[in-house]
Amino acid sequence: MENRNGLESAFARGLPVLGQPAPERADAARNRLRILDAAARLHAEHGIAGLNMDDVAAAAGVGKGTLYRRFTDKSGLAAALLDERGRQLHERLMYGPAPLGPGAPGLERLTAFVAAYVEHTVRSLDLVLLSETGTPGGRLAKPVYPFWRRHVEVLMEAAGTPDARIRADALLAMLSAEQLRHWTVTESRPLPELTEALGRAALALAAPAAG
Repeated sequence: MENRNGLESAFARGLPVLGQPAPERADAARNRLRILDAAARLHAEHGIAGLNMDDVAAAAGVGKGTLYRRFTDKSGLAAALLDERGRQLHERLMYGPAPLGPGAPGLERLTAFVAAYVEHTVRSLDLVLLSETGTPGGRLAKPVYPFWRRHVEVLMEAAGTPDARIRADALLAMLSAEQLRHWTVTESRPLPELTEALGRAALALAAPAAG
């Protein structure tokens, strides 16, 4: 049986913290906001096709060199658009109400995390897919990935799950944008049923060692 105080202590000690963007010069910060605002508008109007780098630069009123120095490519721009939503989910995990936030048993928090993560990904599926597949290893290279993995790992460790790091990676692979797209778009699985099934799969992965 897990120790609730020990679980919260493990979170306090063991999780990376997602901070705000690094301080910038005022003109650089203004350009960044203009680019992200323009990208968000184009994405809302035209979907992922709206994130043409030339069109984003024109809509933001900045030079293409400024855009490319800042975001490198379309997948980098998609990742930047997702940062704020990722930060919001992080805040809910760390400080929000249970069962997603602190105060609930670890396995209850794990299924709540699965539901919140699926909703977070499916809500911006085309952007997440681009950020995860636009470059080789993109999903694992995302700055937020170590936080998600450690969050799941701590919950599994508290439940007595063996090989918690490997099982955390396995669960997050199952929740990748590519896999969720296959289930929700290609196979047209209803999202509530899929979320419940993934919660059950997470509990199976987190099963403690026998004996």
